[in-house]
This record gives sequence, structure tokens and C-alpha cells, in this order.
Amino acid sequence: MSVDTAVQPTDTGRSERAVLDVVVPVYNEENDLEPSVRRLHAHLSGQFPYPFRITIADNASTDATPQIASRLAAELPGVTALRLEQKGRGRALRTAWSASDAQVLAYCDVDLSTDLAALLPLVAPLISGHSDLAIGTRLGRGSRVVRGAKREIISRSYNLLLRGALGAGFSDAQCGFKAVRAEVAHRLLPLVEDTGWFFDTELLVLAERSGLRIHEVPVDWVDDPDSRVDIVATALADLKGIVRVGRALATGSLPLAELRSQLGRGDLPTPDVAGVPSGLPRQLVRFAAIGVVSTLAYVVLYTLLRGAVGPFAANLVALVLTAVANTAANRRLTFGVRGGAGAGTHHFQGLIVFGIGLALTTGALAALAAWAPGASGAVELLVLVLANALATVLRFVAFRSWIFRGHRARGTHAGARRTAV
Repeated sequence: MSVDTAVQPTDTGRSERAVLDVVVPVYNEENDLEPSVRRLHAHLSGQFPYPFRITIADNASTDATPQIASRLAAELPGVTALRLEQKGRGRALRTAWSASDAQVLAYCDVDLSTDLAALLPLVAPLISGHSDLAIGTRLGRGSRVVRGAKREIISRSYNLLLRGALGAGFSDAQCGFKAVRAEVAHRLLPLVEDTGWFFDTELLVLAERSGLRIHEVPVDWVDDPDSRVDIVATALADLKGIVRVGRALATGSLPLAELRSQLGRGDLPTPDVAGVPSGLPRQLVRFAAIGVVSTLAYVVLYTLLRGAVGPFAANLVALVLTAVANTAANRRLTFGVRGGAGAGTHHFQGLIVFGIGLALTTGALAALAAWAPGASGAVELLVLVLANALATVLRFVAFRSWIFRGHRARGTHAGARRTAV
């Protein structure tokens, strides 16, 4: 990507290399820029114990923002101004972070909606090397947020969508308060395509899938009533980004294995516990949770279809649909298998296991019809659920010992790579 940029002037303050570079991306912020940068500079000068830099990244402003940025850079030690001729917050962050020589790269919104007291807790785990990325969260325990119902609903809905569509484990993708270790940023940034508001989400998903540790800090956050974000346009762009990233993950076009080997943390050695094979307790919990959802879906489908097609056909259709969904969910969540490689084989093997479940449930229906032809619908459903439970046990054994045998270790530690407050 070629971006017309000019840094003006260079850092006029500290001579030593900055440990932290805080980027403030701006577009037409002539009213808020100066008081916000002065407030941020005062806070860092008085509260931050390491050398720092503040980079004002102006992306194509058409008002007096560039002139104000240049004046602040000339007056305040440790402040620089960066001018881009193209719009896009993601583009501004990518350019500023790529050019920085600081150890830790961060950014905050110009309105400073997030209380700056959270800045040191945000970057401390990155400076120490404990974590790779850090985000402020408005949705975590301990966060205090003042904003309208509309923005609250949109924010929570968006993060729920990320969890469902991309399997995101972080709690708040949109809070304008994030940091990343420089070596991690320089490796991930070339793979992040978005240049707008989805930039943050794409970076976080890529980092999480690469096995990096994401630290979350609960923040105090007060909504800016003068926010100029176009909610509709941003939402549409975010949805397009989710589809694009989801497709890349599904097709395996992202070099996640390479990134994991270069940047990610290896699996923890987990000894057997009281004779239980390594990873089994965690897998059982996930498998059981998926099983509960599958069973409920089966009951609903069977009940809806029985009156129209009869018990045997209803059992077949409900079992096929829930078995396919169950295999897909366990493939990803219980055994940690990502991407499309081997998916066809796994689902074919899952259908073989499904045949066992079909035989058990069909046999149970036939036995009930022979032994108690006048049994009520509730009894019939109970017998099917019990037969399904037995089939579920057999399914887990088949998943662990046959279908996903080579993926047991990955599934064991998939959840251990996240740090959330």
C-alpha cells in the first residue's frame, strides 16, 4: 500500500528511544485536538515512568487540524505530527505504527472518552512481555460506562456478532483504547486489509487466531456527544469486514500456522490428573455444552416435524441436521480444528457416527412401538432423549479416539491462550 505521508517535525523532546508511542488519529478535529493532546501530554509527563511519544496522525483533514498538529509538535516535547493525504483511521494507525521505533504502540481517540488512568495498566503487560496486545473494555466486569441506550445496544450486538461469526474471545473490539508490542504489530500489520473502523477488529481476530495473548483492562468511559462516526456506514463496512475475514479463515488463506509458530505461545504441558487423559476434562465440558444445545435443537425439530411426517421420518431429519451442526461445533470448539482443511473428511466420518445414533434412536422407537404401542408423546420423547444420550457418549468416544485424534492437544489449550479481565 502506498500512502503519501510526511512527518513534521521530528520528535523535539526526549532524546532516548520511546518505550511508548501513543497515536492519536484525527480527521477535522480543530476544536478538540489541542486540549486533548495537552491533557494527554500532561498525564504522560506526570504519570508515565518511561520515555514516550505522542503521534498526531492526521488523515486528510480539510480544516485547521494539520496546522494545530504542527504547532503542538513544535511546542511540546515528545509530540510529532504525521500528515496523510488519504482518509481512514486504520490507514493512519498502520502508517504511524509501521514507522515507529517505540517498544509499545498504542492509540486513543482524540475525544479521550477513556479515562487516562487506565493507560499504564493497559501497556504494562506489554512492556513486561507478559502479553502481546491489550485493549480497553467497556463491557468487562469493573468497567464504568456513560452512554446512550442506542450506542450500548449497537456495541453489545456487534461484539456478540463477532463471537458468533468469528469465534472472537475478546469482549470489546471497538473501544478506542488499544496497544500492541511493536514486533507483533510489524508482523501482523501487513496482513490487515481494512483501512477504516474495522481495522481494530481484524487485527484482534488475526492476533487471537495466531495464539497471541490479549490483555483486557476495564475502563471508565464517557460517550462523546459530538461523535461524528456515521453509524450506518460503519456498521455496513464492519459487516463486510466480518464476511471477508470469515471467508479467509474458512479457506485457510491466512498464514495462521506460520504466525503461531513465530509469535504464539506453545501449548502448556498438562499432566494427567488422577489417571484422566490430558485435556479430557476441558473437552468434556465443551462437548457437554454443545450436546445440550444439540439435544434441545433435536427435541424442537422432532416435535415440529412429527405431526407432518411421522415419528421415524421426523427422527431422521432432526438427527441429520443436529448431527451435522454438532460435528461442526465440536470440530472447532472442542478439538480446536480451524480452516477448511479436512472438513469434508471429518463430516463424512461424523455421518458414520451419525448412523450409529440413527440406529439407536430408530431401534428405541421400534422397541417402544412393539412393547407399548399406546405410549404417550412424552414417553416417546423421553425414550428418544435417552437413546440420544447413549449415542452422544459414543459420539464423543469416536470424536476423540478417531475423527479428531490428531487434534486433541490443540483443542486442549485453545482457550488457554486468552487473558481476559
